[in-house]
Amino acid sequence: MTIAAILGGKGHEVVSIDGDRTVADAVALLAGKRIGAVPVMSGGAVAGIFSERDVIYCLEREGAAALARKVGDVMTAPAITVSPGESVLAALALMTRRRIRHLPVVEGDTCIGLVSIGDLVKYRIERIESEADAMRAYIQAV
Repeated sequence: MTIAAILGGKGHEVVSIDGDRTVADAVALLAGKRIGAVPVMSGGAVAGIFSERDVIYCLEREGAAALARKVGDVMTAPAITVSPGESVLAALALMTRRRIRHLPVVEGDTCIGLVSIGDLVKYRIERIESEADAMRAYIQAV
């Protein structure tokens, strides 16, 4: 199964932010949407990613003054991305290896979606349960 299939089920909506916005704006966006990260866009392309971790790190370094900083100054860059054709297992392995929880899905130069580790784990659990049900049905039929 590919990342494209995950997006097919979850949708392609991408909540993003421009790198010139403030950290306070980004915090309000994350809280308002109840999400953990947003791609940071520049000229239509993904320039980085801004997550809860970035908020914590800049607040620890600079205190409340960090809220006035530009997102582009504190984001994680470059963003680690995946293509829609990437397998779910490969994406999970990448997230585990890089210790990240969100991956922008990029096709060409365009961000067409965002997947979280929760999306991928949910898919894997559903697949495992489906395969177990199929095995039970097969065994009962024999």
